[in-house]
Amino acid sequence: MATATVTGKKVDPRTSSGPALRTFFRIAERWDLNVEEQMKLLGITARSTFFKWKQDQDGRLGLDTLERISYILGIFKALNILLPNAEAADTWIKKNNDAPIFGGKSALRRMVSGQVSDLYVVREYLDAQRGGWA
Repeated sequence: MATATVTGKKVDPRTSSGPALRTFFRIAERWDLNVEEQMKLLGITARSTFFKWKQDQDGRLGLDTLERISYILGIFKALNILLPNAEAADTWIKKNNDAPIFGGKSALRRMVSGQVSDLYVVREYLDAQRGGWA
């Protein structure tokens, strides 16, 4: 069984890919993300791949994509802890933010830069707001 470590946890892409994609697409719907934003977050450029994943909600993801989805899930979780109102949590990523790491722009703008490290930075910021990793 081929496993790897993604954000500190062992995962098997064969068994993790389907649940990861289904979770990602539910979060993307809650956040009202367009196709381009979703593709940037997933780290893919091929629209055909994106629409196949969206239709099937399954597939074999690479470790980079699984890592990205892991950060997105952590961001979603942290927001729902920090902002117990679901609407406030879901709209936070699109609101301009004065925190230095966002430079007056939204968290989503940073997240869709294409770099997995930007997802990490947003996740780390939210975890710090919560009072640490949990």
